[in-house]
Amino acid sequence: MNGFKLLSSRIAALGTAFVLLSAGGAMAQDYPDKPIRLIVPFNAGGGIDTTARFMAEELGAELGTDIIVENVGGGGGSLGATEVARSASDGYTLLYHSATGPAQAAVRDDLPYNWFEDFVPVSQVAAFASAVVVGPSFPADTMAEFIAEVKAHPGEYSYASSGTTTAVHLLSELFNTQAGIDLIHIPYQSTGAATADLIAGRVTMVIDGLPARANDIKAGTLKGLAVTSAERSVLLPDLPTLKETGVNMVDVYWTGVFAPDGTSPEIVDTLATAIAKVMQEPEMIDRLLEVGTNAVGSTPEEFAALSQATYDLYHGIVEADPSLLNE
Repeated sequence: MNGFKLLSSRIAALGTAFVLLSAGGAMAQDYPDKPIRLIVPFNAGGGIDTTARFMAEELGAELGTDIIVENVGGGGGSLGATEVARSASDGYTLLYHSATGPAQAAVRDDLPYNWFEDFVPVSQVAAFASAVVVGPSFPADTMAEFIAEVKAHPGEYSYASSGTTTAVHLLSELFNTQAGIDLIHIPYQSTGAATADLIAGRVTMVIDGLPARANDIKAGTLKGLAVTSAERSVLLPDLPTLKETGVNMVDVYWTGVFAPDGTSPEIVDTLATAIAKVMQEPEMIDRLLEVGTNAVGSTPEEFAALSQATYDLYHGIVEADPSLLNE
C-alpha cells in the first residue's frame, strides 16, 4: 500500500512537471503577447540611444508588438543594467547595452550584478567607429596640431566621458597613452550631456560614436579630428583614421541586446532570430549607414564570445595602469 502511495506521488509529481514544462513551452510559443521594455542605460541623445530606437521600431514590427525604449541613465550604465538584472526573466524587459557593460565588469568589483551570470546575451545589433571631437574654437584642425597644443599646455586641457570606468573613459585613457598626452578626465552622465560644455570650451575633447556626432561634425558645430576604425568612415571620408595620424589605436564600439538570467532559450532564440532578420533588411542597413553605423545581428553564442573578448580587452587596459580606477 505504501509502495502504491509512493508510486502515485511520483506519477503526480511527474505530471505536474510535465504541465509546467508544457505551460513554459506554450508561453514561449505565444511570446510576445504584450509590449516589451527595452532599457537603454544611458541618457537620450547619444549613439547608443540612436541605434536602440532604430532597432526597436523595426524589431517591434517584426515581433508584432510595441517595443518601448526607456532611458535609465546613471552609474556609467550600471543603474539601467541593475534594473534589468532584477526584472522578471520573461522576455518583456530587455537591456540594450554596449561595450561599456563588460568594460565595467572588468574593472569594478562594486557592481550590484555579475555581468556574466545575471545577463543572457541575445544578439549583437550594431558596430560603429567613434570620432575624436573637439569644440569649434579649439586652436587645432588636425590631430598633429591637437597633440602639439595639448603638449604645449600641460594640465590645461580635458576630455569628457560617460562616467568613470565606462568604455569611453578607458578608451580615452588609452588614447592619452598612445598619443603621448595627458588630458584631464571629466566624467558626465553621458557623452551627450557634455555637448554644451564641449561647444563652449569648458571641456576639450570627447571620443564619441559617429551616430551621435556625425551631424555636428558635418555642420561645423564640433570639429572632428580622426575616427577610431581601421578604415575611414563612408559617412565622413575626409576624417583620417587615428593610425593615419600616427596614433596607434583602433577600436570599433558595439551595441546589443541582453535578457535577464533565467530567460528561456526559446525566447532568447525568438529574439535573436528576429533581430538578425531585422538587421539584414536593406532599409535598416541604409538607415544605420546614414549615421555611421554598421548593422550586424548575431547568434547568442557569437555575442557571448564578443562580450568576453571585450571584458578581456578592458581588463588588460586597467592591469597596465591600475591608477585609472582612482579617477
